[in-house]
Order: sequence, then C-alpha cells, then structure tokens
Amino acid sequence: MDNLNKELGTDRPILTQYWDWISSFVQGDFGNSFAYDVPVSELIGDALVHSFKLAAFAFVMVVPLAVAGGVLAALKRDKLTDRLITIGGLSLAVLPEFVTGIILILVFGLWLDLLPVSANAPDGSGFFTQLKYLFLPALTLVILLFGYIARITRAGTIESLDADYTRTAFLKGLPLRVVLRRHVLRNSLLPTIAVVATQTGFMIGGLVVIETLFNYPGMGRLIFTAAKQKDFPLLESAVLIVGIVYLTATLVADIAYSLLNPRIRYATAE
Repeated sequence: MDNLNKELGTDRPILTQYWDWISSFVQGDFGNSFAYDVPVSELIGDALVHSFKLAAFAFVMVVPLAVAGGVLAALKRDKLTDRLITIGGLSLAVLPEFVTGIILILVFGLWLDLLPVSANAPDGSGFFTQLKYLFLPALTLVILLFGYIARITRAGTIESLDADYTRTAFLKGLPLRVVLRRHVLRNSLLPTIAVVATQTGFMIGGLVVIETLFNYPGMGRLIFTAAKQKDFPLLESAVLIVGIVYLTATLVADIAYSLLNPRIRYATAE
C-alpha cells in the first residue's frame, strides 16, 4: 500500500497534489486514471462526445416543443388548453427520472418492442440508428424538462402580450402571427434562453440516473463511477470539464440576450 501511494503520489500533502494536478490541467495534461491506468483525456473525450449527442438530441426535441406549448398556453390563458399544458407538464416534471425511464422501457422496449432499451448503439452504427438508440433516454429528458421550459415561456409570452408595444402593434392592424414573430417572441424568449443555458450543465454531467438506467457511457455515469472508485484525477477533471461547459453555455446565453434585446447592448455601451 505504501509503495502504491508513493507511485501514485497520494502520499504527498493534499494541497501539493491539487496544485500539481491543476497546473498540469491548464497545460492540457489531465493525468492518468487510477482505476483504468489510461490517460484521463481519453476517458473524458469519449464520455463528453456521448453526452453531447444525448443533450443535443434532447434539446432539439424539447426546446421547440416546450416553446410552442408555452406560447400556446399564453394565447389560451386560463382556458382548458392552458391548464392541460401547464399542469400536465409540471406533473410529468416532478416524476423522478428513473420512474419515467422505467415506464418508457416497459412500454416501448418490452411490451411494444419498438425501441431498444439500451442507449449504447453498436460500433459503426449509422446516424439514424444512433438516434433510434438515443430516443428513449432523450424522451425521458423531454418529459422531465418540458413543463419547466414551457411554464417559463408562457410567463414571458404573457408579459410581452400585455406590454404597450404589443398593443400598439395590434392597433396598427398587424396580424397575430406577425406580432408574435416580430414583437412577442423576441422578448418573451429571453427567460427561456436563460433556463435552457442553466440546464446545459445538468444535461452534460448530471444525468447519472438516466445514463445508468439506459447503459449509456456519458459524463454523468463517468463521474459517478470515478467517485465510487475514488479515481481522483478522473473525478476532478470530469467535474471541472462540466463546469467549463456550464460557464460556456451561460456566456452563449448572455450573448444571445444582447442580440435579441438591443436595450442590453445600448446599456452596456453607455
């Protein structure tokens, strides 16, 4: 044990170990995994690609669906359609991921035998085959995020519909679709962009349950495995990479804010 600790460098003070690791990380050297004895960059690279695939597929599904549902709920405010979208979406969102995932596996994977129960497609699979394997975990994420994003979009749309510039546009005789496209959506989507950005870190590194349930080798499962095995170089690097992804998504959201709302750019310039 002493020889192993000396070989791995874990017999040194913890601050010294951390400083050596973070200094190497900045230079692009993530170190070697204690558990797998391979460069950490190889493990993180593969897992990050898998997580981006799943997150991109889920976002492509949920963002247009949730935005459309939120806008429709705002246009049908306090009516049956509004209640169905808001209450139904939030009711589905409070279900734990493992419950939703297991139900989807039972229905579409076992009873109907329409989709594979594992998200890990065979090597060399084509684009559409990979989408087929990713559909069930992506659908689980859609069910989880739809209600939250739709409710934020609904609130922003209602606020924009009640604004003076929207009433002026209607008084000018502009049709509803033109008012929605030019005036309402441009302002109501600002909170939605912030919500989507905050969910990016979760989609990349927080899907431990979903990735384990569907046997998918993503970042969440990698972080969980590294924590169980006390593989500190892998754990530290993976967590830091997820943090960088989160900060990048937040920066992109801020840029999108300024592009959609000129008042932010003008206030910054002043």
